[in-house]
Amino acid sequence: MTPVNPPLLSIIVCVFNEALVLRQFFARLLPVVEALAQDDYELICIDDGSTDDSLSLLIQMTKTNPKLRVIELSRNFGKEAALTAGIEYAAGQAVIPIDADLQDPPELIRDMFAEWKKGADVVLARRSNRDSDSLLKRQSSQWFYRLYNKLSNTHLPDNVGDFRLMDRMVVDAVRALPERQRFMKGIFAWVGFKTVTVDYTRAARAGGKTKFTGWRLWNFALEGITSFTTVPLRVWTYIGLTGAALSALYAAFIILRTLISGVDVPGYASLLVAVLFMGSMQLVSVGLIGEYIGRLYVEAKQRPIFIVRRTVGFDAGLNRSEDPGSGRGAI
Repeated sequence: MTPVNPPLLSIIVCVFNEALVLRQFFARLLPVVEALAQDDYELICIDDGSTDDSLSLLIQMTKTNPKLRVIELSRNFGKEAALTAGIEYAAGQAVIPIDADLQDPPELIRDMFAEWKKGADVVLARRSNRDSDSLLKRQSSQWFYRLYNKLSNTHLPDNVGDFRLMDRMVVDAVRALPERQRFMKGIFAWVGFKTVTVDYTRAARAGGKTKFTGWRLWNFALEGITSFTTVPLRVWTYIGLTGAALSALYAAFIILRTLISGVDVPGYASLLVAVLFMGSMQLVSVGLIGEYIGRLYVEAKQRPIFIVRRTVGFDAGLNRSEDPGSGRGAI
């Protein structure tokens, strides 16, 4: 249930083992938010199964800051599920997700807020400089954005993460999307609305280490592509048709050569290469089909995206999550 008088601003912070940077993060965030919204804001922190002191620190902070709300998930569900939980609970007229590692500067919220006041529905924070990231990460990110935008009808802005400002109607549109396998960047882009972009320089992490390994980033990219386009399936249809046409031409060539020159001794090496090549192509295509079938399997089970173990700092009667029976989340 949404409060009768919703706050002006909701800040969503997904936390997973960020105990080293939480105090520094809030020390920079709070002056910015209080200057913009005075008392009319809320800070929603989602603890995504942290194993360090992150949760205890957040609960301790709620005793000194009545605007801080904490949502403890029952386990680590992943960044996309934690962000979904924050969006479900956020009640502000403007909602801003931001990471606690200080790679996204809280001071940029001033510019985002000003653009929203001018009439923008969505204000994107675009990384104009990513020198703090490794060369491999920058290059692979660039490749991903190019491939995704060529395959998908939903354009994904380059070098834009989850850090953005969304008007209330944008948040309500995102909440209305029912899928369980969440690729939030794609979902944010899919809903559209009037969008403005502000640039910033991405800083290095203030502490700790990234939770996204190379393997997780690869799976995340695969998730994004299969969430918003079926072009890879269509490509394999064309590959199959091309292979069939080439095989027919080669068969015609063999028949003509046999009629003209007689039967040669068969070439086992070339036959083996052809069989192995076609077998590998089939395995890749089956794996790709399996990726899409797996998504259907997950969606068909209708499990909740996240499960909330407890909440701290929310007023009684103002639980903003959906009923557990709806499949959105459970408390």
